[in-house]
Amino acid sequence: MSPPARTGDLGDGTYRNPVLAADWSDPDVCRVGDDFYLTASSFGRAPGLPLLHSRDLVNWTLIGHALDRLEPTEAFTAPRHDCGVWAPSIRYHDDRFWIFWGDPDHGIHQINAPSIRGPWSRPHLLKAGKGLIDACPLWDEESGEAFLVHAYARSRAGIKNRLTGHRMSADATELLDEGTLLIDGDRLPGWFTVEGPKLYRRDGWYWILAPAGSVETGWQGAFRSRSFFGPYEERVILEQGATDVNGPHQGGWVDTPTGEDWFLHFQQRGAYGRVVHLQPMRRDADGWPVLGAENAPGVPVRVHAKPDLPAQPVTAPATDDDFPGGRFGRQWQWTANPRDGLATAHGGDGLRLTCVRSADGVRDLRRVPHVLTQRLPLTPSRVEVDLRLDGSTPGARAGLVVLGDAYSWIGLERAADGTARVVHRFAEGPTADTERDAAHPRPAPDGTARLRIDISDGARCRFLVDTGDGFRPSGQMFAALPWRWVGALLGLFAAAPDGAVPGGTGPAGTALFTRFRITEPTPQASAPPL
Repeated sequence: MSPPARTGDLGDGTYRNPVLAADWSDPDVCRVGDDFYLTASSFGRAPGLPLLHSRDLVNWTLIGHALDRLEPTEAFTAPRHDCGVWAPSIRYHDDRFWIFWGDPDHGIHQINAPSIRGPWSRPHLLKAGKGLIDACPLWDEESGEAFLVHAYARSRAGIKNRLTGHRMSADATELLDEGTLLIDGDRLPGWFTVEGPKLYRRDGWYWILAPAGSVETGWQGAFRSRSFFGPYEERVILEQGATDVNGPHQGGWVDTPTGEDWFLHFQQRGAYGRVVHLQPMRRDADGWPVLGAENAPGVPVRVHAKPDLPAQPVTAPATDDDFPGGRFGRQWQWTANPRDGLATAHGGDGLRLTCVRSADGVRDLRRVPHVLTQRLPLTPSRVEVDLRLDGSTPGARAGLVVLGDAYSWIGLERAADGTARVVHRFAEGPTADTERDAAHPRPAPDGTARLRIDISDGARCRFLVDTGDGFRPSGQMFAALPWRWVGALLGLFAAAPDGAVPGGTGPAGTALFTRFRITEPTPQASAPPL
């Protein structure tokens, strides 16, 4: 079970933010009966579109993914860490679940399913184009019409700070007009980077909840109009204020069966990515949403009473894995669309990864599609995994990596004479295109090792290894770095030299990983402020 420190539930009827203490970027949420479902950006990783479930908005479990592979498939055969699935929206309509998202290089897609567990349809390209992002639908029960709103990424579209609306067919297969500019942030004094819209109909108003002001320093805005096509009036409903919750914005508005309103949003936390906060919501005398505590309206709460819902078990998305039957759990994602044969199931427990031949696999793991990853935990943690390197090819290697714009890994490698040795390597920032040794290689007599990373404040990582005589530290402290939009990742990999290297042809063997664990912080580690 995940340590309670990674949940927001304090066990006394209150919760502490963040309620999801890892990179669940750009969250959106919907309710179906007594159940809440959340999805988040998955960028270039596969499977994509994580699906989380809760009954109290505080305790969440990961129940699967809606997207097996990214499309177009040929565009994601290699890692594209900051591309792919951006800012999805999840809705329930006509007895089906729907997820819409924008791919900044291809356009707006949607998938749907009769159950949250699928089967999910293949992605349907609803609107093709560069820079079309942050799509959200609305089926208006009052008018019987369907609408779509989306934003723009200036890096592809050449424009930003605008929200466009469309009429949409009821089955969400086509847009029925050329689009209307609903909100032009350039015309709003002080507003910039309006994006991430979520669309609702409440009390006769069309509401667009949209963040502005950029990821790390922005705020949450609300826009409303009696007509979908405007004009809209605006208001700031959440900002940092005197708190340490920077850029609190972009998320979803949801109500409970008891009639309460809540808002889930993210906060950017550097290498940890975008962690998820829960804010109470109420309405003022004019009907505008008011987020935050009663005594500090419009600023984030740190600790607050839980929603008025039945008590639930204290839980968090899984991290640990024994790889039963040779299969990995839902918490893992490949860094690109997977190929057949990367992971080999077998009779016992443990994950057997193929030592895939490639030049990148022995030079730069950021370019490798066969790294199996999960999110870096926000709270200080100890990460451990056992490794046996069965690949006998010189240069075959496998290990545990902290992966981002810079990365560092520790593991095992076959030397030219066939012996196994412990290696610890790193690559500096994004301009570095090759690895360097972080410590001197040393023997691993049995071709086995226990690998460990102790993660402390600021995502500072201390690497250690045990080859039978106890854990010993290796190399210098490594400070994890995110990619531009994605937090740093923990990863497992196996690789070997390609055919250009002597001996680099034919099968290169496998590596066996067992007993992956993320446990409580070491006594020396102090927690970052939550």
